[in-house]
Parts: sequence; C-alpha cells; structure tokens
Amino acid sequence: MLTYASQEKNWAIFCHLGGFAGYIIPFGNIIVPLVLWLIKRDESPFVNQHGKEALNFNISFIIYAFISGLLCLILIGFALLAVLVILQIVFIINASMCASRGEYYHYPLTIRLIS
Repeated sequence: MLTYASQEKNWAIFCHLGGFAGYIIPFGNIIVPLVLWLIKRDESPFVNQHGKEALNFNISFIIYAFISGLLCLILIGFALLAVLVILQIVFIINASMCASRGEYYHYPLTIRLIS
C-alpha cells in the first residue's frame, strides 16, 4: 500500500470538506474544491484524484438539488432535498476520513464529468 505525506492527505481532506462551503457561500461547494484542486493537481496524483472526485460529487449534487427544487412544486421535492442534505454530509465526512487514511474514495450517486 502506498503511503502519502501528511500534507498531501491534508489537501485531499480540504478538497472534500470544501463541499461544506456551499452552506455559507453560493456555489462555494464547487469553488473551494476547484481552487484547491487547481493549485495542487500537478504536484500530487493523490490530491488530483480526490479533487476531481470532490468536484464531480458537488456538481452532481447541485444538479440533484436543482431537480429536487423543481419537484417541490409537487411536494416530493421537499423530502428529496432533506435526503440530499443528509447524504451530502455523510458522504463528505466518509470521503474525508478515507483521505486522512491515505485511501482513495469514490462517491456513490456521482456523475463523472471531470475525468
């Protein structure tokens, strides 16, 4: 098993935790991981992989949230939005823990837009 420097792990963790910025800044869940990934993608394959994964996940969840918002017109969207928030929190924490252990993580329910 490969071991990664703690600095690489920290950058990867921050790429995932940047997804929580969307609760503070509009589209922060895409901006923060994007900036971190662009800074470190050429220096570390580990950070590159985690950054792409975090971006794909957050872009996918914005798409899902938009669709759920439209479905609020027929009331089912409110339940879907609640489920999305819970899933986002759980998946981001899980991905961050995997990055801290030096493992790769693939988010479920993710559309692979950036490869």
